[in-house]
Amino acid sequence: MSKYYIGLSVTYHDSALAIIDEHGEVLFAEATERYLQNKRALNCEPDQLFRLPELLTQYCPNPTQIVIATNWRKKRPLYESLVSSLGFLSAPGLLKKGIKKLCSPLQNYQLHHMMACQRSSIESAGLNLVRILQEYYPYCTVTFADYDHHLTHAATACYSSPFEQAACAVIDSYGEHGAMGFYRYSNRKLERIHETRGIATASLGLYYMKITELCGFDWLKGEEWKVMGLASYGQLNQAFYDALAATIQIDGFGCRHVSGNAFEKLAKLDDFKQHPDNPIALAADLAFTGQVFFSDTVTRLLTHLHSVTGLDNLALAGGCALNSSYNGQISTRTAFKQVHIPSAPADDGCALGAAWLAFHNHHLHPDRPAKLLSPYLGSMIEDEAIQRFIQYNGALNIQHLPDSICQATAALLAQGKLVAWVQGRAEFGPRALGNRSILADSRHASMQDHINRNVKFREKFRPFAPSVLHEHAADYFDNYHESPYMDKTLHIHDDMQTRVAAVCHVDGTGRLQTVKREWNSRFYDLIEQFYQLTQVPMLLNTSFNVMGKPLIHTLEDALAVFLTTGLDVLVINDYLITKPQYESTQPSV
Repeated sequence: MSKYYIGLSVTYHDSALAIIDEHGEVLFAEATERYLQNKRALNCEPDQLFRLPELLTQYCPNPTQIVIATNWRKKRPLYESLVSSLGFLSAPGLLKKGIKKLCSPLQNYQLHHMMACQRSSIESAGLNLVRILQEYYPYCTVTFADYDHHLTHAATACYSSPFEQAACAVIDSYGEHGAMGFYRYSNRKLERIHETRGIATASLGLYYMKITELCGFDWLKGEEWKVMGLASYGQLNQAFYDALAATIQIDGFGCRHVSGNAFEKLAKLDDFKQHPDNPIALAADLAFTGQVFFSDTVTRLLTHLHSVTGLDNLALAGGCALNSSYNGQISTRTAFKQVHIPSAPADDGCALGAAWLAFHNHHLHPDRPAKLLSPYLGSMIEDEAIQRFIQYNGALNIQHLPDSICQATAALLAQGKLVAWVQGRAEFGPRALGNRSILADSRHASMQDHINRNVKFREKFRPFAPSVLHEHAADYFDNYHESPYMDKTLHIHDDMQTRVAAVCHVDGTGRLQTVKREWNSRFYDLIEQFYQLTQVPMLLNTSFNVMGKPLIHTLEDALAVFLTTGLDVLVINDYLITKPQYESTQPSV
């Protein structure tokens, strides 16, 4: 018998699919946006009809039982069902007037749009997968499971952690009943301590989305990243902080709205209004203040969680766990000593959480020691595709260097070349961790503008991450603690900031990735070779994409970005590719 658990994250944004075998081992996990090359894959099914046969053949050969697990309860909350019955969750319904403004930083039509999209995603969950299973594996028994949304977040965080026991916080935009859930994790079991409930419950995720909007960015595109990058250029706007703080009341785990129209008042004040001709300083102050407010509020919640559980380990998930600027402060601002954030803490990660919950429902006492989950769970670019490209290529220079690819690439990086680096299986989650990365020399400040201008085509205030060898990291970072998934921002030692200027943000911080040989041997070897040449044990690392697009998925995606940007070198597996009549685009240093 071959039994598999297929988790579907059916959130209308950042959908994903994960596969776990009958022993609880993760076989595959990937966000839908990668296959579609459609950022966030809004309103796209995780079980893409034409992709499924390939995935099932590769990861679920000859299945006799499959459990399809989803990350939302099919039974919907009362308010959602009510407004749906009144027609507000339709296209004409979004235009309807006469319903009271919800106690939320977002407008009713925005919230109702999210509910409508989510409702549609839940109703169609698994349709494509069942159709393909019936067609290819008619003898296979199929069962279904649906789980509380925040519980799937918690499962992803805890089951992927190295902890035997931990406190767990899920801080999100919204779930079935509220925006947060708090749990105790022990002996592979999750016990819910508290869940925020009710439409008057405050959502820190929605607050951050509104702050993103006030700064002039688009939260629907996931541009909260920009707020974190821009915040480092600002300073505290006390009036804005006071206005934010006046809208929320915190009591233990309780987080409730006090004022429902604060953001409407703010939108009418010129001091808080973003205009196209405003200097960036205004948006920077809003971003900085919003980040401070978020950090202070989460600190209060986590401090209470520690007092309730008495546990030193924290597993953190939900969309707000992507706030790396705050994540690096948790161990100094709270009593938690170790913090684990999964590589996919947002809704894409819920595919894995749903599959794990289904597995643990059938295996009450699984014999699986706690261990840190590898993030390299996605698709590969096979050598066969590269060899086919070589057969028809008549322009690019291609070298096959199976014994020296790290040495050759490190030498080019040390010369200032910009390298796209593609190896093995893709990362699960939003961050490039050395398998779908653009890499550069970390030493020269001018490299930041060079990459933003000529490769990423994005704003100059956006920072880049340092990928650093673990054994050298404490030499560069204050209060160093491991950050395996590029999930924490730490302060770089004052005397080291000019040494690694390309990865040092304006406030002296870097969102680091810890690199160990046992986690990613080839990426480790590359940085080690660079260290031997430069005496600097870190590289600048950013995702292999251009702004507004997901990480590359296929060889064709990689070549498209390589040929239409200022990248100098493309490395895929053991193949090193350069452009004809090569002219260096390195910045002057």
